[in-house]
Amino acid sequence: MQFILIAHDREGALDLRKATRPAHLDYWRDAAGENVILGGPLLAADGNPFGSVIVLEAPDEQAARALFEADPYVTAGLFELTTISRFRHVIDKGALLA
Repeated sequence: MQFILIAHDREGALDLRKATRPAHLDYWRDAAGENVILGGPLLAADGNPFGSVIVLEAPDEQAARALFEADPYVTAGLFELTTISRFRHVIDKGALLA
């Protein structure tokens, strides 16, 4: 099952994001990488990140939530608002998948 995780940073947390980024990237690459379909930052008009999006494969929402909650960004308290929803990948580069 696929899940999309959308998280918005706390106000004024750009320095925390920058300081935690290496651990965040290591976590998703090493600890949870086989589950990740895609991921990246949400960017403001000025180019600075203000949140994150991750699409991952997990057996259920509880497993997806456990992966997300172990993210160093989460454990550092970076996010103000997060959502986790089931997701279906339907279009990829203009091609219908299902």
